[in-house]
Amino acid sequence: MQNNHKFHALINGELVSGTQQMPVINPSNEEILTYCPQATPEDVERAIGAARKAWPAWRDAPMEQRRQTLHAIADCIEENAEELQRWITLEQGKPLAGAAVETSQAPAILRYFAEMDLSPRTLQDDERQRAELHRRPLGVVAAIVPWNFPLVMACYKLGPALIAGNTCLIKPSPTTPLATLRLGEMIADLVPPGVVNILPDGGDVGPLLTGHAGINKVSFTGSTATGRAVMRSAADSLQRLTLELGGNDAAIVLDDVDVDAVAPQLFALAFVNSGQVCMSIKRLYIQSGIYDRMCDALAEQARDAKLGEGLDPETQYGPVQNRQQFEAVQKLLEQAPQHGRVIAGGNTYGPGYFVEPTLIRDIEEGNPLVDEEIFGPVRSLLRFDDIDEAIARANNSPYGLGGSVWTQDLTLGKQIACRLESGSAWVNQHFAMAPHIPFGGHKQSGIGVEFAEAGLHEYTAIQSVVIAK
Repeated sequence: MQNNHKFHALINGELVSGTQQMPVINPSNEEILTYCPQATPEDVERAIGAARKAWPAWRDAPMEQRRQTLHAIADCIEENAEELQRWITLEQGKPLAGAAVETSQAPAILRYFAEMDLSPRTLQDDERQRAELHRRPLGVVAAIVPWNFPLVMACYKLGPALIAGNTCLIKPSPTTPLATLRLGEMIADLVPPGVVNILPDGGDVGPLLTGHAGINKVSFTGSTATGRAVMRSAADSLQRLTLELGGNDAAIVLDDVDVDAVAPQLFALAFVNSGQVCMSIKRLYIQSGIYDRMCDALAEQARDAKLGEGLDPETQYGPVQNRQQFEAVQKLLEQAPQHGRVIAGGNTYGPGYFVEPTLIRDIEEGNPLVDEEIFGPVRSLLRFDDIDEAIARANNSPYGLGGSVWTQDLTLGKQIACRLESGSAWVNQHFAMAPHIPFGGHKQSGIGVEFAEAGLHEYTAIQSVVIAK
């Protein structure tokens, strides 16, 4: 694979070089990795028009054709996994091992949705009438994908959209478009023209999609602030929405745990993808009896962490993905000594957007380091005595994406987990996602769900068919 590969958008089955080009930055060295097309408003209109034109035939296509198409896309990802992994690492910054997780999960998710059933369900069948519940496709879906997991998130929106009979327009993040564009080039001949369109975004395509009369649903993953803007934009046309937004997940760690065994798990789940995961652990509430020992154990994990360029096989943690996010984390680090004690990390360096895994102890709520979502490798360690107190503090947040409880008492762990105000609650694990388990947010962490039957239904409309006898 060469970095001078010429990338194309996918519009109506055609690979389009575009009239404008934009640079893609390698976050490990801040150099221009390559250039790719930048979609224009005219490109957006073409893509929406193509998706609308393709929709009736795709809607009416036999389910088996849709299944075969998703399996073919999954095959393509598996056959080209090594190349796609390298593009993910170069543009996103994550180590190759993390990129390999994307190229293994993406086809698995596509295959899961390919085998799902949308057959009508009988609600009544007697001498008077027969009533059936049908799930009908919505039309054109705009899938707006963030930069932390560019390939797998595109696929977990694409899978349910296509199997339900919708056509799709994928908009990758402006800073991580390459792997998704490369996938578009690979599948151009596998999908009927217009059914899948991929538009690289220079930063202005999103607003052209949200609220557009030709778009029937927006599936958006990103920040809560941007999610609010998407919701406002969609109001006039009453677009269907799935919003998977920010999170400030809490982990409640009870004093009966084995500190040496649990500390590496907590650290890994807090700093996965250099802390750039909406559902990673961001606030650790540690019971007083083990607070000091757990802080020391976590700090040791941080000091042993290997940062570096993602193509280096020894690298465990890559850079923050883009300059804007890097500068936001830097500002928070400057405030850290005012609110707590930094016991590991705290430094940034370059070239590249590197931030050391940072732990802050003896800190309490009431400052941005605890109250706001930090999308980077900075985590707060908070002390608690009483379990009810810990639950109340964990729930005292505008976010409600995920949360976890760590204890040897599984009955107590489940009781605490059920009291967390979050869309997902785990015991002795965190960020444990699978295609058959729905996930979504409470409060300002989102609307609707992804994955599983509930996630598939988000891409459909209910139609009641009632036949008089």
